[in-house]
Amino acid sequence: MDIPNAPIPNTTDFLDDPQRYPLEIDTEKRRGPALFRWLTLAMEHIIATLLVALIISVSANVIGRSLLNHSLPWADELARMLFIWLIFIGAAAAFARYEHIAVDFLVRRLKPRAAHMLYLFQHLIITALMGVIIWGGFLVMSRSTGRTAILGVPWNLVNVSLVLCAMFIAAVAIWRAWQSIQQIRSPNVTSTIVGGR
Repeated sequence: MDIPNAPIPNTTDFLDDPQRYPLEIDTEKRRGPALFRWLTLAMEHIIATLLVALIISVSANVIGRSLLNHSLPWADELARMLFIWLIFIGAAAAFARYEHIAVDFLVRRLKPRAAHMLYLFQHLIITALMGVIIWGGFLVMSRSTGRTAILGVPWNLVNVSLVLCAMFIAAVAIWRAWQSIQQIRSPNVTSTIVGGR
């Protein structure tokens, strides 16, 4: 039941995690390593370009089937490759911006040192998983010699998207783990987080 004239709650109280502040990469406020900020912006521009190319490819095939009664087989293959690149680059950019879905119920209620111990554990696990993905990606690339059926694009051009994504996520996770260690060791961890806002 709604209460009339009740004030609208401030959404930043629900979406903002002050414990995470030292770990964020923000291109607008120039927080985080410059290389990560630059790569995040570059990935976002690549994502926009891939999305436009994907829309054009799919639309060309739809128009070809509907109006010309002729399917464009290369359009499906191109759309598939663009979509794979879009997924992996999007995953890396979302990780850099902290935009992946997360359940932060516990970490938001912990004291700063305990929260950063949890962040450290989390990013060490992410780094280990990305290491497995990188290793598996290189195995797939070393054994892949084929090309796509219609366009003749080497499959490794598609497979490398996974490896590049995992390498970027691992690098960011290592940096965040190091930042968490710095926060855990800092005697004034509370003032660092609150004072930076």
